[in-house]
Parts: sequence; structure tokens; C-alpha cells
Amino acid sequence: MQMTGGARTDASPVALHEPAPASFQYALTGPVTTFDPRVTAVRGDLADIALAGRFFAPHYVAPQLRRCAPAITMLRAASAHDAQAVSQLITGEGFALLDSAGDWGWGYCLIDGYCGYVLLNDLVETAALPTHIVHARAALVFADASIKAPTLDLLPMGAQITVAGESACGKFWQTGTGFVSKRHARSLAEPGTDPAIFAMQLTGAPYLWGGRSGDGLDCSGLVQLVMALTGHNAPRDSDQQLEALGEFLADDAPLQRGDLVFFPGHVGIMADDTHLIHANAHWMQVVTEPLADVIARFPESTPQPVLARKRIG
Repeated sequence: MQMTGGARTDASPVALHEPAPASFQYALTGPVTTFDPRVTAVRGDLADIALAGRFFAPHYVAPQLRRCAPAITMLRAASAHDAQAVSQLITGEGFALLDSAGDWGWGYCLIDGYCGYVLLNDLVETAALPTHIVHARAALVFADASIKAPTLDLLPMGAQITVAGESACGKFWQTGTGFVSKRHARSLAEPGTDPAIFAMQLTGAPYLWGGRSGDGLDCSGLVQLVMALTGHNAPRDSDQQLEALGEFLADDAPLQRGDLVFFPGHVGIMADDTHLIHANAHWMQVVTEPLADVIARFPESTPQPVLARKRIG
């Protein structure tokens, strides 16, 4: 997914900040800099306290840490159910809450700093940090450590869970809400090494603008998700990813599995030297197809269908 605005060059997680003393005064000096509103928590009436001294706002607010409770919840451009989705939170992911009104809260995702509105009922206050991430297309949560036990939930790829221990049989992770197969979730401290294998597991997943989970995702959501599963913290949108991820390849350098290919408003990951895996609105799902076919679909008026090819170290 790519939206208008400047590109963010810092892909590191966003940290929460302690409130400043009441007597502290901020002063703005120098010219006002341009900023990317997607990842800069400044609104007309308030801003994140971490931005005090850089941007003017009537109020600066210390964020409150919350986590996503349901499998997924959408991050929206405005506080309304029919407002455009701009991104998504997945189970266990953190959200920095800066303001709440009615059913909605405004703030930013801790994964990538993306700003927006989310339903307050989908956020919980918890001190438990996620320890594992779902790396399969989906993971069932069982009421007991048995495949014959009732199922309580279905978690998409990318969901983060807090594991309390192993089941007695050694086949399940025990969480606060049930049991998850050890084949479906791995420790956050032990990421995978092949982003393409995770991307290919998502074949057939529906294209969803703003989506970034196994339930549905857009092009940059797919890349962000598989990068996370291999230990790389990627920004949200394709233009940001172009800035932040990997090293540029020469035009005549052969492509290989795991390379990223960037187009105007689009991105995909190579399955091999000639085939691209991507979530796209043409097929309305995640597919693997010849890179040449993707390039050929761009209109002749497009001066440069391939903006860049990059390799993750």
C-alpha cells in the first residue's frame, strides 16, 4: 500500500516516552520542517510528547500503551466505521494511545509508527509482552492441549502471543487464552530466514487495502509481514520500504529468491529469479507469477515500471 506524503526513513520501533515535568517549557526554534503525517503523531489539537520542541501543538500527550485484543482490527483515517482503512493491528501488537473520544482512540502502531483511529473496545491494557509469533497461514487456539479439544479462536499469520510454557505432551504452547500448536508459532527471538517461504504460504489470501495479516493484505502489508517473520522491522508503505529496506541492485544484476522489486505504488518479493510473489488488486489475492507479466500490465505511458530492485542482507 502506498499513500501520498513524504517517505519515512526510520524503520525502527517507536518508543513510548515518560511525561515531562509540569514546569517544563518547550521552545520551537528554526524553520518548521515538513513531515510525513502517516508516521508523525501530530494532530490539530495535540501531539505526542516526544515531538515537543519539533512541532507546535496546543497540547502534548504522553502515550498510553495498549495492545490489540482481537485477531485483527483496522486502523482508520477517521473515527468512523466507514472511514478509509489505512492499516491494521494484529493480536498482541502494541498501540500508543494519545486520545480517546466515544468509541474511538487515536494514536499510532508501535510496529511501524503508523497513525490512525482504532476502536477502543479492541484495545486492552496489559503488561504481558508477546513472546511468540504465528508463522503459519493461520493458527487455531484450542481449549486444551489436544487437536480434539474445542477451538476458541483462529489467529492469522503475524499474530503475537504470550507463551506461559509448554503443554505436558510437548506439542503445544500454553497461552493465557488457550493452546497453540508449536508447529504454528515460533519465538520472536528465533525468526525465520526465508521471507519467500512465508509469502508463498499466503497464496490465495485476499487482497485487502490496509491489511497486513494472513486474513487479508495489500502489497506492502505482505512485505512487512514476511520481513517481520524473518527478523526485519519494515515500514508500512511501499515508498517507505523502498527508502528503508535492503541494498540497491544494479540493473544488470540477476535477481534471486527473496529480492524485493518496487514499482510505482507497488512492491513484491521474488520467489526465484523470474517469478514475483505479490498481493495485488489485479488478481485480488496473493499470487506468484512471472515478473515479466507484472511489468507488461503497466500502461505504456508508465516511464519506468520498475523503480528499484533491492536485496535484504
